[in-house]
Amino acid sequence: MRRDARILVTDDDPDLLLLSTTLLSDEGYEVFETTTGKGCLDAARSHHPDVVLLDVVLPDMTGIEVCRRIKAEPELQGTFVTLVSGVRVSSQCQAEGLDVGADGYIVKGVTNREFLARVQSLVRIKRDEDALREKEEEQTRLISELLKAVAEIKTLKGFIPICASCKKIRDDEGYWDQLEAYIGKRTEAVFSHSICPECVEKLYPAYWEKTNAK
Repeated sequence: MRRDARILVTDDDPDLLLLSTTLLSDEGYEVFETTTGKGCLDAARSHHPDVVLLDVVLPDMTGIEVCRRIKAEPELQGTFVTLVSGVRVSSQCQAEGLDVGADGYIVKGVTNREFLARVQSLVRIKRDEDALREKEEEQTRLISELLKAVAEIKTLKGFIPICASCKKIRDDEGYWDQLEAYIGKRTEAVFSHSICPECVEKLYPAYWEKTNAK
């Protein structure tokens, strides 16, 4: 089964690292692996994983510190981080991880089935959050376009210089445009030319008399 998600696994235990990456790869995830906190940060910046499975005890820095740094970087916003530990498993230790922004906590020693189920749950939640974020961004974009359109329409309500003779309108840059061209640039109006009765009478008196004869 192919799963469209990137998983970064960071663990300094080579056996556990191999087990975790193998299980995830077999499930179809795109998997990256590192063994240090610095390596995790570098890989996260390079690959932008959906989920980071992060060992709490690492040789160069704690997983909690790595999590804090990931959550602090705008480019990695939305990355899910789950701390993994076989030592610091108390409620207080788990709370410490959650306080720096961790999205979950897995105690080493869980069955392979539970491990994969937890990862699948994280990926599903991540996908739901991404979809919600995209929807909010689309709504923001539409609102911005609407406000821009309203602002452009409002410009037609202000003082508009118009020639008393030919009826051309002067724009903000000092150029004179035909009335229909000026309005067409600022609205979605489409002009259909015709002729009013007064102009018919003035320009075509014979036709006017014929069509209005009693």
